[in-house]
Amino acid sequence: MSHLAAAPFTGLGVALATPFTTGTDAGGAGRKPEVDHPAYARLLDHVLADGRGVDFLVVLGSTGEAATVTDSERHALVRQAVGHVSAARRNGRLRRHVPVVVGVGHNDTDRTCELAAQAVAAGADGLLVVTPYYNKPQVSGLVAHFRAVAEAAPGVPIVAYNVPGRTGTNLTPEAMRRIWEVEQVVAVKESSGDLRQIARICQEAPAGRVVLSGDDDLALASVAVGAQGLVSVCANVAPVETAQLVRAARSGELDRARGLFGQLAPLMEAMFVETNPVPVKAALACLGLGTAMVRLPLSPAEPGTWSQVQTALAGVVAARRAARLDAPARESLTGRVAS
Repeated sequence: MSHLAAAPFTGLGVALATPFTTGTDAGGAGRKPEVDHPAYARLLDHVLADGRGVDFLVVLGSTGEAATVTDSERHALVRQAVGHVSAARRNGRLRRHVPVVVGVGHNDTDRTCELAAQAVAAGADGLLVVTPYYNKPQVSGLVAHFRAVAEAAPGVPIVAYNVPGRTGTNLTPEAMRRIWEVEQVVAVKESSGDLRQIARICQEAPAGRVVLSGDDDLALASVAVGAQGLVSVCANVAPVETAQLVRAARSGELDRARGLFGQLAPLMEAMFVETNPVPVKAALACLGLGTAMVRLPLSPAEPGTWSQVQTALAGVVAARRAARLDAPARESLTGRVAS
């Protein structure tokens, strides 16, 4: 677990989708979609992009449909992600370790602790812990919840996850001050959508702690007010471009970051035209990286979503082509200036 203890999560993380089979048997009858492990391997290759993509993986978050994944499926998905990263390092496709962070959030603290222990046993480098949903705990209860998870997984870094639109509880700056007291909480994924709140949490975060944007469309603005990275849905689809955006923003290359943000903006919008991960599943199907199947109570994308997703993907492809065409011109110009 030393990878993240020494270097907290920064840069680009991807909230991985969980690919499923079509949900039909050989006779065409409906059944519960199963985890599609070959598609998951393709998706992992895609987002890692031989070291040009994401800086860490987030398995079984909201995008991964964790709420409808069984314990045995969870174990297999975590083991596959951990093994895939290790194999990529052995064969030289990755030059550095890409940590695997596993979502273990639940509204029952004991169950969260069980999931945390299971994730660690499966090889997780870190834990993503959402605020308990539905219960609406007080701040004292939230602190006790995170402390219990830390005790269930000693020494394992924890990313607190604030997504009030899903949980009904907002991790305010005042609450985060208390939660930072739990030493293993090394980062917060901030998905409140409130830039002023994000700025305050960034300003008040203790040294060595990290604030991560949890919204693609606020990544550039969040980095501007002090965030040190992004946990992205779009990176499932366009990992290299999203990584370039985050790295440009963090290094102060504002013009480049603005340009990349403009290229990705239609994709960011398309990914949330319906409940996440419905649109990203449609996008992955368009890319041949899996089916568009989701598990109930979610339902597959509507026709209008498919159209918007396809238009956004076409824009990403066009930008890639333009970048490739522009590269020789830049090299030629550089050569003329040097001479």
